[in-house]
Amino acid sequence: MKVLLRNLSCSLLRQQFPSISFAFKSFIPTTSQVRYKHIMSISDNLAKLGLDEPTTVLANSTPKFNVVDVFRNYITSELHRLTEIDSQLIFNALNTPATLDKGDLILPLPQLKLKGNPKEKAGEIAENFNKGKYVKEIIAQGVFLQFYFNETTLSNLTIHDSLTNKTNYGSLPIGEGKSVVVEFSSPNIAKPFHAGHLRSTIIGGFLSNLYEKAGYNVTRINYLGDWGKQFGILAVGFDRYGSEEQLAADPINHLFEVYVKINKDITEEGENSATNEAAKAYFRKMEDGDEQALKIWSRFRDLSIDKYIATYKRLNIIYDVYSGESQVSQESMKDVVKLFEEKGLIHVDRGAKLIDLTKFNKKLGKCLIEKSDGTSLYLTRDVGEAMKRYNKYKFDKMIYVIASQQDLHCQQFFEILKQMGFDWASKLEHVNFGMVQGMSTRKGTVVFLDNILQETKEKMHEVMKKNEAKYAQIEDPDKIADLIGISAVMIQDMQSKRINNYEFKWDRMTSFEGDTGPYLQYAHSRLSSVQRKSGIEDSELVNANLDLLVEPCAHNLVRTIAQYPDIIKKALKTHEPSTIVTYLFNLTHIVSQCYDILWVAGQEKELAVARLALYASAKQVLYNGMTLLGLTPVERM
Repeated sequence: MKVLLRNLSCSLLRQQFPSISFAFKSFIPTTSQVRYKHIMSISDNLAKLGLDEPTTVLANSTPKFNVVDVFRNYITSELHRLTEIDSQLIFNALNTPATLDKGDLILPLPQLKLKGNPKEKAGEIAENFNKGKYVKEIIAQGVFLQFYFNETTLSNLTIHDSLTNKTNYGSLPIGEGKSVVVEFSSPNIAKPFHAGHLRSTIIGGFLSNLYEKAGYNVTRINYLGDWGKQFGILAVGFDRYGSEEQLAADPINHLFEVYVKINKDITEEGENSATNEAAKAYFRKMEDGDEQALKIWSRFRDLSIDKYIATYKRLNIIYDVYSGESQVSQESMKDVVKLFEEKGLIHVDRGAKLIDLTKFNKKLGKCLIEKSDGTSLYLTRDVGEAMKRYNKYKFDKMIYVIASQQDLHCQQFFEILKQMGFDWASKLEHVNFGMVQGMSTRKGTVVFLDNILQETKEKMHEVMKKNEAKYAQIEDPDKIADLIGISAVMIQDMQSKRINNYEFKWDRMTSFEGDTGPYLQYAHSRLSSVQRKSGIEDSELVNANLDLLVEPCAHNLVRTIAQYPDIIKKALKTHEPSTIVTYLFNLTHIVSQCYDILWVAGQEKELAVARLALYASAKQVLYNGMTLLGLTPVERM
């Protein structure tokens, strides 16, 4: 049903905005597709290897979707046999080491609370452990047990799984039957898409993709700043400075220029000036439902959304809902205040209504929810909007992707809903992030996102032209330069933990060396080149003799590819794009090491096919991770 609605939405949007190409992401599968393909791949290959599927599937275990969980289940059952410790406790204690030299899984034995000396117990378990076809080696390292997977089993399961499932590889059924609402971006109408909105936009886009990969039904909401006195200011300004011709040509930038000019007038004339009073009067007309005032406001809003859609499209983001502050009616806000009063939350101070949250949490202070003149504030509006959303979506989780400056606001907002007695208040989550510092164009002045993206595209184009032979083979170099430039901007943003502030650095961001967006694109295009030049058909890869992959670098690459579903699970816990980014750079570094050793060209056919299957598997995972982040991988550059 969701896919049908999206296709219908796409059709309607094309009619409304014929100049814009809408492409809902086809790489996100439905849950039924994911379930079917994974069962066929892993189950069938276990049977081919003469291995049984796990008979008992523990909580948090998905062996039909995650190859590593097949090994976890085997190791768990064997440890349970040796120790008689609860299987779920063992399973939960099996972690992925930080580096491959410490094994594929590691177990801190004290977590099992065994009687006796943990070091001695580790040695005993290692000695008596039945490795079967799953474990190559088990090492007792102090109180830790390090498990190294059987290379033949791992290669056959992992490479076949990734090549069979393709874009579905890494998908998990964790959220099957559950829904999540993600609110992100939320720019102010009639203003250019400021670079400061970038973080909320790309983090929210990533989280939406991530939850869909984990089987959730996701609703993406853009809650626009589309109401308030600024529209009265803009209307008065357009009457004074507006140009219909410029509005038609470049609506957002022209409206912004008008807004800047009229604000300058108000500043120079004073707060009580005729201009400012006219703006207030205009907004009062809007609130009173004046048809003409709302017609002009609606026009500005529609033109702004039209422009935003084009910008979001460049970032691979499509929204299910464009909502906004205007959608919360005065009547509903009065109902919210009435609910506050019924719950005994309000006290009046000099005509203003406040909620004292110090009774519940001293750090939350007091919140003003209605001014003495009866005007409601953002907090009241947010409560009303949250109530409306829960009634509509009955979500299992609702995520707000908002800057860390709003930490207190979100805490107060969530606490108020909790004190109102809504059980679903516990399902709300604020995913915060730090600020971008020094984000401007290379010329050092403009900070609008479209300008940033244009300059990165131009820079990438310059670099691409340096290799004339390769440049001549690219069908649409302008488009490829844009995709690489967007990757540069987005990877610089997502590279470190989201709570950290970061400094926007042009030279570092656009470099093809080191861990950058252009480097990821280069890694993907190089893997594509290996496949193109091999002359080997894709259909041959799934039947490759993977026992020929005997080199240590080949094994390390397989081990890393196998980790991808676990990385998805980790990212779900942390809500960190950097979890995926770090993994992808690690993957590409290992691929780079393989190129000097695992030649495809000039090798005997069987060996060439096996090695190409490994590279194709790596490319598929790189593609999946990049699209998960919101990037568009390129085949040539």
